[in-house]
Amino acid sequence: MADKQQELSSRHLLGIKDINLNDIQLIFETADTFKEVINRPIKKVPSLRDITIANIFFENSTRTKLSFELAQKRLSADVVNFAASSSSVSKGETLIDTVNNILAMKVDMVVMRHPYAGAGVFLSKHIQVPIVNAGDGAHEHPTQALLDAYSMREKLGEIAGKKVVIVGDILHSRVALSNILCLQKLGAEVMVCGPTTLIPKFIHALGVKVETNLVKALNWCDVANMLRIQLERQDIKYFPSIREYVMMYGLNKTIIDSLKKEIIVMHPGPINRGVEITSDVADSQQSIILNQVENGVAIRMAVLYLLAGKK
Repeated sequence: MADKQQELSSRHLLGIKDINLNDIQLIFETADTFKEVINRPIKKVPSLRDITIANIFFENSTRTKLSFELAQKRLSADVVNFAASSSSVSKGETLIDTVNNILAMKVDMVVMRHPYAGAGVFLSKHIQVPIVNAGDGAHEHPTQALLDAYSMREKLGEIAGKKVVIVGDILHSRVALSNILCLQKLGAEVMVCGPTTLIPKFIHALGVKVETNLVKALNWCDVANMLRIQLERQDIKYFPSIREYVMMYGLNKTIIDSLKKEIIVMHPGPINRGVEITSDVADSQQSIILNQVENGVAIRMAVLYLLAGKK
């Protein structure tokens, strides 16, 4: 065990494709420690007491931003929040200028969400501090994939050999791509399920199965991760109506009860109740949606802590 990895192989977390299996396992082990911390009466550790982290969000976010902020405060970091809509970005300031101005205030790490794929990679070539990608367009959302896989591991014991189906708007989802890459690195089999119009053409190149029949997909899987329809990213109609989508791909109690086995149900949020999932499924014993939320803080604490050591 002497060669056990003690630090991440990368100084940034830009995407799951840039980290290896050992990195993922190190993040999980570190998160185990922090999960114990956040369940204590005093939920704070002084691990990042001298670190200042800037949360730079060029796109709206509630859950991810709150989760990162909570993780930072639990680690005793100083936090600077920056919302692009109320900043000089709206006056035409460039991404590099914005970040350099923030770094001039002696910030040690950046957590960034941006509407354009690759924004974090672009930025990492121009600034010298660790960057965590909190979502870039329809590209990647690495901490979401890590917390999803961590939640599965907690429930199932291990992920290798398990079957996971991701259902819904695969085409516009950064969660789907990061989840596929993460689950495959951990040895799971992955299937995507949804209307043909919402499944990207390149999906077969990723080595995943494709199924358009929800019940068949659910009978195949151990875990179903339900995605919402991202109407804000859709410039054309990809299916006739929400009502028809619900009939074909909405997960309800009747479908769950008809399956030949018990499956675990997940959702990265925000949930559109009554569309991709009904309340009686979202709030059922088979759902681990609230576990995902709790685990999100522990995973983000782990990522921030490990990257702070790479400065």
